[in-house]
Amino acid sequence: MRQLELWGGHECTVNRVGEVVYDQTARSGHEHRIDDLDRFAALGLKALRYPVLWERVAPQAPDQHDWRWTDSRLRRIRALGMRPIAGLLHHGSGPKYTSLLDDGFAPAFAGYARAVAERYPWIEDWTPINEPLTTARFSALYGHWYPHLTDEPLFWTALVNQVEATAAAMREIRAVRPDARLIQTEDLGLTYSTRPLAHQADFDNARRWMTWDLLTGRVTPGHPLWRRLEDFGLGERLRRLADAPCPPDVIGLNHYLTSDRFLDHQVENYPPERIGGNDFMAFADVEAVRVVLPQGGGLEGALDEAWARYGLPLAVTESHNGCTREEQVRWLREAWDTAHRVRGRGVEVQAVTAWALLGTFDWNSLITRQTGHYEAGAFDVRSDPPRPTALAAELARIGGAKPAEPHPATQGPGWWRRDIRMAFRPVFRAVETPEPRRAWRTADAPARPLLIVGATGTLGKALARACEWRGIDYRLTGRSELSLDDACSIARTLDEAEPWAVINAAGWVRVDEAEQQEAACLAANADGAVRLARACRDRDLPFVGFSSDLVFDGRKGSPYVETDAPCPLGVYGLSKARAEQEVLALGGRALMVRTAAFFSPFDPHNFAAHVLRALAGDQDVQAAGDLVVSPTYVPDLVEAALDLAIDGETGLRHLANSGEVSWAEFGRRIAEAAGFDAALVKAVPGASFGWAAARPGLAALGTARGQIMPSLDNAIDRYATMISSAAFTAEAEAQVEGAPETRAVRRGARVSQA
Repeated sequence: MRQLELWGGHECTVNRVGEVVYDQTARSGHEHRIDDLDRFAALGLKALRYPVLWERVAPQAPDQHDWRWTDSRLRRIRALGMRPIAGLLHHGSGPKYTSLLDDGFAPAFAGYARAVAERYPWIEDWTPINEPLTTARFSALYGHWYPHLTDEPLFWTALVNQVEATAAAMREIRAVRPDARLIQTEDLGLTYSTRPLAHQADFDNARRWMTWDLLTGRVTPGHPLWRRLEDFGLGERLRRLADAPCPPDVIGLNHYLTSDRFLDHQVENYPPERIGGNDFMAFADVEAVRVVLPQGGGLEGALDEAWARYGLPLAVTESHNGCTREEQVRWLREAWDTAHRVRGRGVEVQAVTAWALLGTFDWNSLITRQTGHYEAGAFDVRSDPPRPTALAAELARIGGAKPAEPHPATQGPGWWRRDIRMAFRPVFRAVETPEPRRAWRTADAPARPLLIVGATGTLGKALARACEWRGIDYRLTGRSELSLDDACSIARTLDEAEPWAVINAAGWVRVDEAEQQEAACLAANADGAVRLARACRDRDLPFVGFSSDLVFDGRKGSPYVETDAPCPLGVYGLSKARAEQEVLALGGRALMVRTAAFFSPFDPHNFAAHVLRALAGDQDVQAAGDLVVSPTYVPDLVEAALDLAIDGETGLRHLANSGEVSWAEFGRRIAEAAGFDAALVKAVPGASFGWAAARPGLAALGTARGQIMPSLDNAIDRYATMISSAAFTAEAEAQVEGAPETRAVRRGARVSQA
């Protein structure tokens, strides 16, 4: 058996919704960045799934080809020593002069395939049409993509059209290159169910194989779905496919955490958006990983089943997880380890493919609209040039391009292997399927934790909460254990804990008191931070510290970016500016994060919480209408900071939710989202609060390094949803009752925005 290879690919879907065409290659910017290919090659990839898409090369007419883009890219891929796996349709319905239901679709597509093969006769590996079954479902059964149908007979027609087109394309390609290989991809999952829905699960589990069953000539009388398709008038076409099969040389499995499904007739246990049905009954359709006990076979089960069914070489042709960074790495590593494990049982798995190297856009809406939603991949394209993430480092490690140990933060089990996977009431599944022959074993808990300094503050607690949820081993220290003014305690704690990185969430936070206690503020925020950063540098440890928008004077007139020079108005801002300068001047692996105006559902001492407490008592609120900031939702801040720490990011970054508002406008938006009367939030001049420390008029934070934080509106909506939940309310009330500063706000009270 040949050595397991690492393949890759960028998300390259071109799908049509009405008259709008969505092109992921354009959205990611890869269309204009040929040097992405050098980034891919540096990961140690042996092959690259790459688009030579019909819609892009011949958009106007079948005989009008524009090869310029593909010529330069394929030439570069070849020069870099990677094998291209040419894809000709990727979730598309073809150019606008055809469609998945066009009687001439197959011959027209085959003609295009012949032209590509003649242009690039040196290409050996081909995926003419990616995921034909999935594309047919989304286009002709669920109505998401063009031609937007919800008709089962036409769904089967769309699938058969694509399979016939694939077979015809391979005949034309092999007329040019006889040894051309067909690597046929499809999303492969398994459907589980409660007993009353076993009939639907049986149907879904037969349907999932149909792309490969049709290509291998298996859909003949006796096949579970033969009679159904024959009744739809497709019998003669099925016979022709069976008489002239075109079996794949490699079965390409695209398997995601959402691929395995669970159907439950107990619809009262699920939210309305999860409920559908068939002609017989309503049922909920949810991710199996979120509900079933015992846990299903997942990727390992899919590989075992495909090998048992076809006995053909396999490859994992898409492995991607849209999650936090350590979970992305864990999922990719699990796929790699799983492939090795099943190979040990004689299953011929040739490769694992890191999919979505440049991330994905708008898959949260199945690319039916532009939502602005982006999931990073091995590279984050929100930076220019694209920024390599920890996933890139893991790929380089397993691909042999850069020998290294796995990142300590990624060594725990993924969320799908922990109790938090359950999003609904657990249900024991009734439809049994082959289980993995060997139970999954996770590595021991990593010995090296993430060290978080600042146990009593909002940020330290939030970082610890995020680490708990993300399965990252951490150690949270208070002043009695690690004091920033004591070099000996710093050294002792670092040497004892042996962390993989240090995040400093401690420091002076009282902006106005700093004006009278300058020495104490500078000692905590500047001297202490530098002392800790120096100890990290001396041990070659990554260090993350936090700064503030108050390093600026507000006179720029537009949002500040990382390259703008600090000019603080007060002592607090001065302490943070000095910390930035001196920490980064030390060298080493330091990241300083500027942020602003925290709000969090787990902290009763922030502006948003004060506003809601006042409004809940029908109290009006006065807030500055002439001071503009970029409020930061703490859960978003800690998620981004942890991702950057795992990625090994250094330098200076701005992390605040995108958007700029006055404090008064921020209060009104919070009020509206929580269902209160926004008119009770009154705008007044900032000077009327009599603060000891001056505030900048416009301290909004932009970024020149790529915006990785969600929008402010999105954050406010999530904040309002969180505080309205019963579980949160109980926890928040317990926090508030124990805090003397949170007593009832008097009528007309002024809420501090410090």
